[in-house]
Amino acid sequence: MRLVFGLVLIAGLGLAGFAVYMAQNYINAYQSALEQERKKATAAVPTQNIYVTTRAIAYGERILPEDVKLAPWPVEILPETYFDEANPLMDVGDEPRVAVRAIELHEAVIEAKVSEPGGDAGLTSRLKRGERAFAIKVDVATGVSGFLRPGDRVDVYWTGRIPGRDPDLPQGDVTKLIETGVRLVAIDQTANADSTDATIARTVTVAATPQQVASLAQAQSTGRLSLSLMSQTDDTVAVAIEVDQRKLLGIAKEEQKDPNALQVCTVRTRRGADVVEIPIPCTN
Repeated sequence: MRLVFGLVLIAGLGLAGFAVYMAQNYINAYQSALEQERKKATAAVPTQNIYVTTRAIAYGERILPEDVKLAPWPVEILPETYFDEANPLMDVGDEPRVAVRAIELHEAVIEAKVSEPGGDAGLTSRLKRGERAFAIKVDVATGVSGFLRPGDRVDVYWTGRIPGRDPDLPQGDVTKLIETGVRLVAIDQTANADSTDATIARTVTVAATPQQVASLAQAQSTGRLSLSLMSQTDDTVAVAIEVDQRKLLGIAKEEQKDPNALQVCTVRTRRGADVVEIPIPCTN
């Protein structure tokens, strides 16, 4: 009896071992086929190694070597600006760059989201060549009710009164579009474009040329500035816009009578079937 039990046990162990061996062969064959398919798919899509993040990087954080790595990226959808082996994110001896915008995990690192080596996330990294930062005072009405964010574009309107009594000048207060498509770089003391908090700003900082800065400074000192938020995809150019109180209310401008103009008086008389007007000297 014991002999039979031993033979059955040995046979069971043999069958179990054979089943494990067959399962391992099947799994290895499946993994090999899967790896080959992956290689075929990779070979079918041309790629290029570029730097991507190995972790989520918040605004203002320094980007260290262990925070990025080279990874294959489809050539067809490469970002417009990127870093690769030919254009490394950081050279030996360079100070770390700083994230000027939040960067997600495994996101391609592009120039618009990082500072120069050793730079910071301040306003200087947001200004392009030839641009200056200029602050404009706003409130809930003139600042688009807290919906402004760094990176938005706005039109700037000036409202004030033109001095002088020239009848050809606009009468009363006048509103005029003085700058269009001006880019915001900071709201109050915040330059973080990824902030989602709605706040009523007291000042906004715009990027402008020196000529635009002079115009805005003159306008701000002589009247009130209001901002109008533009769409990110709007590429139209605004025309010259100027509205005074008469134009707003649809009142036509009265023609000024010349007191020195010669007065002409007429008298009507009938000649046959026609009535004609004959000029005569005017008497008071």
